[in-house]
Amino acid sequence: MAKIYQIENSVVKIAVSEKGAELQSLIDRSTGQEYMWGGNPEIWGKHSPVLFPIVGALKDNTYQYQGQRYQLNRHGFAREMDFSPVGQLADELVFSLKSTAETLKSYPFEFDFKIRYQLEGRTLNVTYDVLNTGDKTMWFSVGGHPAFKLPLFKGDAYVEYYLEFDEKEDAGRWPIEEGGLLAQEPIPFFNNTNILRLNKGLFAKDAVVLKDLKSRKLALRSDKNGKGFAFSWEGFPYLGIWAAPGADFVCIEPWCGIADTVGTSQDLTTKEGIHILEPGAHFERTWSVTIIS
Repeated sequence: MAKIYQIENSVVKIAVSEKGAELQSLIDRSTGQEYMWGGNPEIWGKHSPVLFPIVGALKDNTYQYQGQRYQLNRHGFAREMDFSPVGQLADELVFSLKSTAETLKSYPFEFDFKIRYQLEGRTLNVTYDVLNTGDKTMWFSVGGHPAFKLPLFKGDAYVEYYLEFDEKEDAGRWPIEEGGLLAQEPIPFFNNTNILRLNKGLFAKDAVVLKDLKSRKLALRSDKNGKGFAFSWEGFPYLGIWAAPGADFVCIEPWCGIADTVGTSQDLTTKEGIHILEPGAHFERTWSVTIIS
Protein backbone atom coordinates (compact mmCIF):
# COMPACT_ATOMS: atom_id res chain seq x y z
CA MET A 1 0.00 0.00 0.00
CA ALA A 2 1.30 3.44 -0.96
CA LYS A 3 2.57 5.60 1.87
CA ILE A 4 0.69 8.83 2.63
CA TYR A 5 2.47 12.03 3.67
CA GLN A 6 0.78 14.92 5.46
CA ILE A 7 1.57 18.55 6.20
CA GLU A 8 -0.51 21.31 7.73
CA ASN A 9 -0.41 24.90 8.89
CA SER A 10 -2.79 26.77 11.15
CA VAL A 11 -5.46 26.89 8.43
CA VAL A 12 -5.29 23.90 6.08
CA LYS A 13 -4.07 20.31 6.02
CA ILE A 14 -3.19 18.14 3.03
CA ALA A 15 -2.34 14.49 2.39
CA VAL A 16 -0.32 13.22 -0.59
CA SER A 17 0.33 9.64 -1.69
CA GLU A 18 3.74 8.49 -2.89
CA LYS A 19 1.91 6.77 -5.78
CA GLY A 20 1.76 9.37 -8.51
CA ALA A 21 2.66 12.02 -5.89
CA GLU A 22 -1.12 12.42 -5.91
CA LEU A 23 -2.94 14.89 -3.67
CA GLN A 24 -5.51 12.93 -1.64
CA SER A 25 -7.00 15.47 0.72
CA LEU A 26 -7.33 19.22 1.29
CA ILE A 27 -9.04 20.12 4.57
CA ASP A 28 -10.03 23.45 6.09
CA ARG A 29 -8.88 22.93 9.69
CA SER A 30 -11.28 25.52 11.12
CA THR A 31 -14.35 23.61 9.94
CA GLY A 32 -13.07 20.13 9.12
CA GLN A 33 -14.41 20.60 5.58
CA GLU A 34 -12.83 18.29 2.97
CA TYR A 35 -12.44 19.80 -0.51
CA MET A 36 -11.11 16.82 -2.48
CA TRP A 37 -13.15 14.04 -4.09
CA GLY A 38 -12.97 10.81 -2.09
CA GLY A 39 -11.81 8.61 -4.98
CA ASN A 40 -14.66 6.06 -5.03
CA PRO A 41 -13.23 3.29 -7.28
CA GLU A 42 -16.70 2.30 -8.47
CA ILE A 43 -17.02 5.74 -10.10
CA TRP A 44 -13.49 7.11 -10.53
CA GLY A 45 -10.75 5.98 -8.22
CA LYS A 46 -8.41 8.96 -8.57
CA HIS A 47 -8.18 12.17 -6.55
CA SER A 48 -5.73 14.42 -8.40
CA PRO A 49 -3.57 12.53 -10.90
CA VAL A 50 -0.51 14.21 -12.40
CA LEU A 51 -0.29 14.07 -16.18
CA PHE A 52 3.21 13.44 -17.58
CA PRO A 53 4.90 13.12 -20.06
CA ILE A 54 1.75 13.66 -22.14
CA VAL A 55 -1.65 15.21 -21.50
CA GLY A 56 -4.74 13.53 -22.90
CA ALA A 57 -4.91 10.77 -25.45
CA LEU A 58 -2.62 9.93 -28.34
CA LYS A 59 -4.11 8.57 -31.54
CA ASP A 60 -3.97 4.77 -31.14
CA ASN A 61 -1.96 5.46 -27.94
CA THR A 62 1.00 5.92 -30.26
CA TYR A 63 3.48 8.64 -31.22
CA GLN A 64 6.49 8.80 -33.53
CA TYR A 65 9.93 10.15 -32.70
CA GLN A 66 12.99 9.99 -34.98
CA GLY A 67 11.43 7.30 -37.14
CA GLN A 68 10.42 5.04 -34.24
CA ARG A 69 6.96 4.37 -32.85
CA TYR A 70 6.28 4.43 -29.12
CA GLN A 71 3.19 3.73 -27.06
CA LEU A 72 1.86 5.74 -24.13
CA ASN A 73 -1.53 5.44 -22.51
CA ARG A 74 -3.77 8.44 -21.95
CA HIS A 75 -2.15 11.07 -19.69
CA GLY A 76 1.18 9.20 -19.53
CA PHE A 77 2.78 6.99 -16.90
CA ALA A 78 3.61 9.31 -13.97
CA ARG A 79 0.22 8.93 -12.28
CA GLU A 80 0.76 5.17 -11.92
CA MET A 81 4.36 5.28 -10.64
CA ASP A 82 5.77 5.65 -7.16
CA PHE A 83 7.53 8.96 -6.55
CA SER A 84 10.33 9.34 -4.01
CA PRO A 85 9.94 11.89 -1.21
CA VAL A 86 12.94 14.21 -1.44
CA GLY A 87 11.98 17.00 0.95
CA GLN A 88 9.58 17.67 3.80
CA LEU A 89 9.19 20.82 5.85
CA ALA A 90 6.35 21.88 8.13
CA ASP A 91 4.56 23.49 5.18
CA GLU A 92 6.11 21.76 2.15
CA LEU A 93 6.37 18.33 0.51
CA VAL A 94 8.57 17.54 -2.51
CA PHE A 95 8.47 14.33 -4.56
CA SER A 96 10.66 13.16 -7.44
CA LEU A 97 10.23 10.74 -10.33
CA LYS A 98 13.28 9.93 -12.43
CA SER A 99 13.51 8.16 -15.76
CA THR A 100 14.28 4.45 -15.61
CA ALA A 101 15.11 1.67 -18.05
CA GLU A 102 11.37 0.93 -18.07
CA THR A 103 10.23 4.49 -18.85
CA LEU A 104 12.81 4.74 -21.63
CA LYS A 105 11.01 1.95 -23.50
CA SER A 106 7.93 4.13 -23.99
CA TYR A 107 9.48 7.59 -23.63
CA PRO A 108 13.12 7.87 -24.81
CA PHE A 109 14.17 10.84 -22.67
CA GLU A 110 15.95 11.12 -19.33
CA PHE A 111 14.32 13.38 -16.76
CA ASP A 112 13.86 14.29 -13.11
CA PHE A 113 10.26 15.33 -12.55
CA LYS A 114 9.64 16.99 -9.19
CA ILE A 115 6.29 17.96 -7.68
CA ARG A 116 6.19 20.44 -4.81
CA TYR A 117 3.19 20.97 -2.51
CA GLN A 118 3.49 24.16 -0.48
CA LEU A 119 1.04 25.66 2.01
CA GLU A 120 0.79 29.43 2.24
CA GLY A 121 -2.01 30.55 4.53
CA ARG A 122 -5.28 29.35 2.99
CA THR A 123 -3.52 28.53 -0.30
CA LEU A 124 -2.04 25.30 -1.62
CA ASN A 125 0.56 25.83 -4.36
CA VAL A 126 1.33 22.83 -6.58
CA THR A 127 4.50 23.18 -8.67
CA TYR A 128 5.68 20.93 -11.49
CA ASP A 129 9.43 21.10 -12.11
CA VAL A 130 10.76 19.13 -15.09
CA LEU A 131 14.54 18.78 -15.50
CA ASN A 132 16.12 17.32 -18.64
CA THR A 133 18.88 15.09 -17.23
CA GLY A 134 19.82 13.64 -20.62
CA ASP A 135 22.12 14.81 -23.39
CA LYS A 136 19.47 15.49 -26.06
CA THR A 137 16.46 17.74 -26.52
CA MET A 138 13.41 16.52 -24.60
CA TRP A 139 9.80 16.80 -25.74
CA PHE A 140 7.03 16.63 -23.13
CA SER A 141 3.73 17.88 -21.76
CA VAL A 142 2.53 18.15 -18.17
CA GLY A 143 -0.73 18.93 -16.42
CA GLY A 144 -2.93 18.61 -13.37
CA HIS A 145 -6.24 16.82 -12.84
CA PRO A 146 -7.51 17.75 -9.32
CA ALA A 147 -11.02 16.56 -8.48
CA PHE A 148 -13.02 18.62 -5.98
CA LYS A 149 -16.06 17.21 -4.22
CA LEU A 150 -19.34 18.76 -5.31
CA PRO A 151 -21.51 19.74 -3.62
CA LEU A 152 -18.97 20.92 -1.07
CA PHE A 153 -21.31 21.65 1.79
CA LYS A 154 -24.04 19.56 3.37
CA GLY A 155 -27.50 20.49 2.16
CA ASP A 156 -26.28 21.98 -1.13
CA ALA A 157 -27.10 20.67 -4.60
CA TYR A 158 -24.66 20.25 -7.51
CA VAL A 159 -26.58 22.76 -9.64
CA GLU A 160 -26.21 25.46 -6.96
CA TYR A 161 -22.52 25.83 -7.84
CA TYR A 162 -20.88 27.83 -10.59
CA LEU A 163 -17.45 28.83 -11.87
CA GLU A 164 -16.70 32.55 -11.97
CA PHE A 165 -13.78 33.39 -14.29
CA ASP A 166 -11.77 36.56 -13.80
CA GLU A 167 -12.40 37.70 -17.39
CA LYS A 168 -15.41 37.58 -19.69
CA GLU A 169 -14.86 34.79 -22.19
CA ASP A 170 -15.86 33.97 -25.76
CA ALA A 171 -13.86 30.76 -26.20
CA GLY A 172 -15.36 27.70 -27.82
CA ARG A 173 -15.40 24.15 -26.51
CA TRP A 174 -13.31 21.52 -28.30
CA PRO A 175 -15.39 18.33 -28.59
CA ILE A 176 -13.82 15.00 -27.67
CA GLU A 177 -14.38 12.32 -30.26
CA GLU A 178 -13.77 8.57 -30.39
CA GLY A 179 -10.56 7.46 -28.72
CA GLY A 180 -10.31 10.64 -26.64
CA LEU A 181 -9.15 12.69 -29.65
CA LEU A 182 -10.14 16.31 -30.16
CA ALA A 183 -12.24 17.53 -33.04
CA GLN A 184 -10.56 19.70 -35.66
CA GLU A 185 -12.72 22.72 -34.79
CA PRO A 186 -14.43 24.06 -31.64
CA ILE A 187 -18.13 24.56 -31.09
CA PRO A 188 -19.64 27.70 -29.50
CA PHE A 189 -19.53 27.69 -25.71
CA PHE A 190 -18.87 30.97 -23.89
CA ASN A 191 -20.66 34.09 -25.13
CA ASN A 192 -19.14 37.18 -23.48
CA THR A 193 -19.63 35.80 -19.98
CA ASN A 194 -17.48 34.96 -16.98
CA ILE A 195 -19.99 32.55 -15.40
CA LEU A 196 -20.26 28.82 -16.06
CA ARG A 197 -23.04 27.13 -14.12
CA LEU A 198 -22.29 23.53 -13.23
CA ASN A 199 -24.58 20.61 -13.89
CA LYS A 200 -23.88 16.95 -14.51
CA GLY A 201 -25.19 17.10 -18.07
CA LEU A 202 -22.29 19.41 -18.94
CA PHE A 203 -20.00 16.35 -19.04
CA ALA A 204 -22.29 13.95 -20.88
CA LYS A 205 -19.86 13.99 -23.83
CA ASP A 206 -16.67 13.97 -21.75
CA ALA A 207 -14.60 16.96 -20.63
CA VAL A 208 -15.08 20.60 -21.48
CA VAL A 209 -11.77 21.37 -23.24
CA LEU A 210 -10.88 25.06 -23.50
CA LYS A 211 -8.14 26.91 -25.37
CA ASP A 212 -7.40 30.62 -25.69
CA LEU A 213 -8.98 31.68 -22.41
CA LYS A 214 -8.22 35.20 -21.26
CA SER A 215 -8.66 34.14 -17.65
CA ARG A 216 -5.99 32.52 -15.53
CA LYS A 217 -8.08 32.58 -12.36
CA LEU A 218 -11.54 31.44 -11.38
CA ALA A 219 -13.62 30.84 -8.28
CA LEU A 220 -15.96 27.95 -7.60
CA ARG A 221 -18.83 29.27 -5.49
CA SER A 222 -22.13 28.22 -3.98
CA ASP A 223 -25.29 30.20 -4.71
CA LYS A 224 -26.26 29.96 -1.06
CA ASN A 225 -23.30 31.64 0.59
CA GLY A 226 -20.59 32.38 -1.99
CA LYS A 227 -18.23 29.98 -0.26
CA GLY A 228 -15.96 27.63 -2.18
CA PHE A 229 -12.43 28.11 -3.44
CA ALA A 230 -10.33 30.16 -5.83
CA PHE A 231 -8.15 28.47 -8.44
CA SER A 232 -5.30 29.90 -10.55
CA TRP A 233 -3.30 28.41 -13.41
CA GLU A 234 -0.86 31.03 -14.69
CA GLY A 235 1.38 29.62 -17.43
CA PHE A 236 -0.94 26.76 -18.40
CA PRO A 237 -2.38 27.47 -21.88
CA TYR A 238 -5.23 24.93 -21.71
CA LEU A 239 -7.97 24.14 -19.21
CA GLY A 240 -10.15 21.07 -18.87
CA ILE A 241 -13.31 20.79 -16.76
CA TRP A 242 -14.66 17.29 -16.21
CA ALA A 243 -16.60 14.87 -14.06
CA ALA A 244 -17.38 11.17 -14.49
CA PRO A 245 -21.01 10.56 -15.53
CA GLY A 246 -23.31 11.39 -12.64
CA ALA A 247 -20.44 11.79 -10.16
CA ASP A 248 -20.38 14.21 -7.23
CA PHE A 249 -17.18 16.04 -8.15
CA VAL A 250 -15.72 18.45 -10.66
CA CYS A 251 -12.17 18.41 -12.00
CA ILE A 252 -10.49 21.70 -12.84
CA GLU A 253 -7.49 20.72 -14.95
CA PRO A 254 -4.64 23.09 -15.84
CA TRP A 255 -2.70 21.70 -18.80
CA CYS A 256 0.60 22.44 -20.52
CA GLY A 257 -0.33 20.01 -23.26
CA ILE A 258 -3.44 18.61 -24.89
CA ALA A 259 -4.85 15.49 -26.55
CA ASP A 260 -4.16 14.71 -30.19
CA THR A 261 -6.67 15.93 -32.74
CA VAL A 262 -8.31 13.46 -35.10
CA GLY A 263 -6.05 14.75 -37.89
CA THR A 264 -2.74 14.32 -36.04
CA SER A 265 0.46 13.28 -37.79
CA GLN A 266 1.48 11.49 -34.54
CA ASP A 267 4.91 13.16 -34.73
CA LEU A 268 5.89 14.08 -31.16
CA THR A 269 7.96 17.10 -32.22
CA THR A 270 5.00 18.77 -33.96
CA LYS A 271 2.30 17.76 -31.49
CA GLU A 272 0.15 20.62 -30.21
CA GLY A 273 1.00 21.53 -26.62
CA ILE A 274 4.40 19.85 -26.68
CA HIS A 275 7.25 21.61 -24.87
CA ILE A 276 10.95 21.57 -25.68
CA LEU A 277 13.59 21.26 -22.98
CA GLU A 278 17.31 21.34 -23.72
CA PRO A 279 19.81 19.25 -21.71
CA GLY A 280 20.19 20.60 -18.16
CA ALA A 281 17.23 22.96 -18.51
CA HIS A 282 14.22 23.25 -16.16
CA PHE A 283 10.54 23.83 -16.91
CA GLU A 284 8.39 25.02 -14.00
CA ARG A 285 4.69 25.80 -13.63
CA THR A 286 2.46 26.28 -10.57
CA TRP A 287 -1.28 26.04 -10.04
CA SER A 288 -2.94 27.09 -6.79
CA VAL A 289 -6.15 26.56 -4.87
CA THR A 290 -7.28 28.91 -2.09
CA ILE A 291 -10.11 28.12 0.30
CA ILE A 292 -12.83 30.79 0.45
CA SER A 293 -14.56 30.81 3.84
